[in-house]
Amino acid sequence: MVVPQRLVMSQLVSGSAQALSQALLAWWHDHGRIDPALKPWMFTKDGRWPAPHEPLCVFECWIAEVMLQQTQLRVVLPYWQNWMKVFPSVDALAAASLEQVRLQWQGLGYYSRARRLHEAAQQLVGRPWPSDLEGWLALPGIGRTTAGGILSSAFDAPVPILDGNVKRVLARLTAHPRPPARDDAQFWSWSEALLDPDRPRDFNQALMDLGATVCTPRAPSCERCPWRLHCAAYASGDPCRWPVTDAPKPLPFQVIGVGVVLNAAGEVLIDQRLEEGLLGGMWEFPGGKQELGETIETCIVRELKEELGIAVTVGDELITVEHAYSHKKLRFVVHLCAWEAGEPQPLASQQVRWVMPDQLRDYPFPAANARIIEALLGRLQGQSQA
Repeated sequence: MVVPQRLVMSQLVSGSAQALSQALLAWWHDHGRIDPALKPWMFTKDGRWPAPHEPLCVFECWIAEVMLQQTQLRVVLPYWQNWMKVFPSVDALAAASLEQVRLQWQGLGYYSRARRLHEAAQQLVGRPWPSDLEGWLALPGIGRTTAGGILSSAFDAPVPILDGNVKRVLARLTAHPRPPARDDAQFWSWSEALLDPDRPRDFNQALMDLGATVCTPRAPSCERCPWRLHCAAYASGDPCRWPVTDAPKPLPFQVIGVGVVLNAAGEVLIDQRLEEGLLGGMWEFPGGKQELGETIETCIVRELKEELGIAVTVGDELITVEHAYSHKKLRFVVHLCAWEAGEPQPLASQQVRWVMPDQLRDYPFPAANARIIEALLGRLQGQSQA
């Protein structure tokens, strides 16, 4: 039997919402990710899951919620653990340099998150933690879902959330006919209607766990779902038809010529990106997009002249690296280069710097550059042993 969407929708604004909430919490008690090894920020210092209305460490919850933006739990956990060792408090984070903060974030992606965490920490020093939605939304890098996650986790406040997992669960529960992003207000109202006001922390965790472990994107385990008998997508026989998505656009592809420039002293030239975009403030090896009909060697010579005002001789290829972002695919073709003339200037960046190759790991680089650094150090080591 197909459950009409309007019937499920009416359940979310009636007494049935409470029954759905209780069924989810009962499921979560037995099957949720209630493990201090997975979510240490969600437990008390003596290792307990907190009782209703028992507060948790706000700093730990805040850092976790920001790291979990666009990033899966299994990836976040080691970063969060290392972060807490280096920056155990808001005061320690605020006192650190932005470079130190970026170095700890290296590899997590969406690097503007690190900069905004640092800015927010400097605003929070000496102040009480915000205790309402407006207070958190006023801070850099905090949206409504992140604020709701912090408030419900740290304070057990009755504030809904709406991350990707939750949107998928609700889209399937209602067999919603449009992409969730087009009806954001409607999805927020459903999340709020379902929220258990007496156990908001537990409920929000349960809803996220349901999406992460059962109502997964490609192979949902409907037989394990506490909501399957209420789910319009399950009743249709093909739950993977939801969430409805817009037709995907092909990702643009670009070839990037990169120069690893060495001088007579054996130093390598790096530059720091401007404070904008996903990789703002990160260090990189200079280069740029290959133009139509241009050889990669000509591209590198041109880009280094335009970006740094220097002349180089392009040598052997060091490595080719393929890397995909959410909005484009890149191929980095990397050549060793010898510096010939011109004092390097930051014409398209914040600053430039000559550093010894063994110092490169002291600078925060985007993930794609890790293989370039590894290849460079391997090449130099091989030359020294020859």
